[in-house]
Amino acid sequence: MSGIHPLYDAIVRGQVSAAVAATEQALLEKVPPKDLLDRFILAALEEIGQKFERNECFVPELLISSRAAKGALELIQPLLRSEGVKPRGKVVIGTVKGDLHDIGKNLVASLLYGSGFEVIDLGVNVTPEAFVAAVQSRDADIVALSALLTTTMPAMGSTVDALKKGQVREKVKVIVGGAPVTEVYAGAIGADGYGRDAHAAVAVARNLVARPDCCQ
Repeated sequence: MSGIHPLYDAIVRGQVSAAVAATEQALLEKVPPKDLLDRFILAALEEIGQKFERNECFVPELLISSRAAKGALELIQPLLRSEGVKPRGKVVIGTVKGDLHDIGKNLVASLLYGSGFEVIDLGVNVTPEAFVAAVQSRDADIVALSALLTTTMPAMGSTVDALKKGQVREKVKVIVGGAPVTEVYAGAIGADGYGRDAHAAVAVARNLVARPDCCQ
């Protein structure tokens, strides 16, 4: 397969139907699912992420590319599981209590999924107790908290406290993000990472699960 592969190109361009068709064709040609993931899907998401960092594309482009990647992944994930390929980790994600905004959270969830994570999306207005319950029931590695309002940011700290009270804080890493959130605030509440945008949040998640002390 010389040149730019149709799957890679479809994801960069954000063409969902083309990404699905390219995946189906590649599978018919007996391309290993792991190759499709590593060489084309993850590589394409990395490319669009780098363009985003260079201000060559914006959130809408990130979103449609993540949707294209998700379309391809839905075809190959069952095959990867059957081959024993495990996800990078499990992420419980949600917008914190009192906050109903979901665009940023949805984008992060899509990019995490596209990057090989298993994603448990709890939605919006998620209570600290719901995060704790999800971590306990799904054996999560990471909790990702989103807030778009300064008035709901304190719920992030409350969730970290609830994870401690539920005796699961040591089992998971916590990352936070959202328009009003800063790295300083993340440190103040005891989070393990901060994503200034969706692409950065995924990079933080990947780094956290790669650390020797993660998920032990």
